[in-house]
Amino acid sequence: MGNKTEVLDIKVEFNKNNKKKFVFRYIPMILIPLLVAFTIVSFHSNELIIVPVSYIIYVLLLLSVIFLIIGFFVITPKYNKTKKKKIKKKKKRTTKELIAYLLYRTYDTDIINVKEIIFYILYFIYVICGITVIVLLYGPNDKFRNWYISTGMATMDHQYLCKWFYSDDEIQKILDSNYIIEVDENTDTDLIDVEVPKPEEITYENEYERQVLERDKDQKYKLIELTVNEQDAYLAIIYDPSMVKVGITSALGRYGQYATTMAEAHNALLATNGGGFFDPGNCSTGGMPTGITIAGGKVITDNNYSSYTQNGGIIGMTYDHKLVLAKVSNAQEALDMGIRDAVSWGPFLITNGKQAFIRGNGGWGYAARTAIGQRSDGIILLLVVDSNATRTKGANMVDLTEIMSNYGAINAANLDGGTSSVMVLPKEEALNYIDTCDKAYCYINDPIDSTLSHKTRGIATTIIVSEQ
Repeated sequence: MGNKTEVLDIKVEFNKNNKKKFVFRYIPMILIPLLVAFTIVSFHSNELIIVPVSYIIYVLLLLSVIFLIIGFFVITPKYNKTKKKKIKKKKKRTTKELIAYLLYRTYDTDIINVKEIIFYILYFIYVICGITVIVLLYGPNDKFRNWYISTGMATMDHQYLCKWFYSDDEIQKILDSNYIIEVDENTDTDLIDVEVPKPEEITYENEYERQVLERDKDQKYKLIELTVNEQDAYLAIIYDPSMVKVGITSALGRYGQYATTMAEAHNALLATNGGGFFDPGNCSTGGMPTGITIAGGKVITDNNYSSYTQNGGIIGMTYDHKLVLAKVSNAQEALDMGIRDAVSWGPFLITNGKQAFIRGNGGWGYAARTAIGQRSDGIILLLVVDSNATRTKGANMVDLTEIMSNYGAINAANLDGGTSSVMVLPKEEALNYIDTCDKAYCYINDPIDSTLSHKTRGIATTIIVSEQ
């Protein structure tokens, strides 16, 4: 017959084979990537998948592979041999014919099942996503691991998220490559001369100095807008350090208040969040400050939950309006140093003009951050940096130290961060930075909570800038 040949006109009896294909092909295909991922996780840590469960996973994986082999190579479609037809012999097959042959071992495109094709497309996406997660967690590039472990282990409540996927040795290896060593000194207040020069007497050494010192006469503060790792940041320059105080939630020990509420209560010109607060399980109401807290010379807390503050110590303002960073054992020591207002947190980034030694990202990862610093001329710097919606960007300790140093801080410390990081202004001023403000005070930055919602939470303390 020349270049023509006879072939069978075949049809797959789908109804008879659907159940077998479901059991021996589709279920194993779905299970195998998941079980492989669990197996890899179990090789690295026994926290998420305990040892007895891991053995069950190994057995299920083996069975799934066996079933899949049976599904593809043993259970073959049955064909209904009805009639013969003559077709031309083809040298090059169409895409549809190749798909038919791949799925059904025949070039007959009439038997292609659209639902089955959709399943394979979704399955391919499912496998690619799984591979991506495993490569991020355990691949040769450790950038994600550095961020994930240093960020998670910097918290008191989310360390389990690291231990789910990594052994103690793996976690320690990352922490050993990302840490901060603070300067082993308390603040020398003699290095600070609280006397801001008048604008007409200023010569600017560099652009940073110009940004800080260039101001209108009698201007109380100014804001500098920055970008840090593609995120918005605001640096407040406070010319009169006597206005910097600590605000306390009015429901101390019971629940925290929003920074806007505390700012309004103090008729503040500006406010940011303050020190840390006891937050077991990331579900407290934010009503109890950690460590030592002093407001207006009154001791609010005396080393409460001090282990929760990790690095750092007290971050306080003295009666002669100098920022003091110190490690003290009790509130009385702080009072004896002449401290009138203080919160507890850290780490300390710059002490007496000396920067902390920071390796890697400092062991704190990237997040929304708040920091405070003081220049030798007494000017206070308050910095707030936003994070992104997935909380993978923001500032690390290197970024905070660099910004504070560039703008002349000789003492600087990290304040509480994450969801708590906020900068608050009165409505009239806030509208210069945001589109709407329907309250007396509003946030000008964009806080994001643990559910990735664009909102903040109640906190225990604030840094208030107020003339009262």
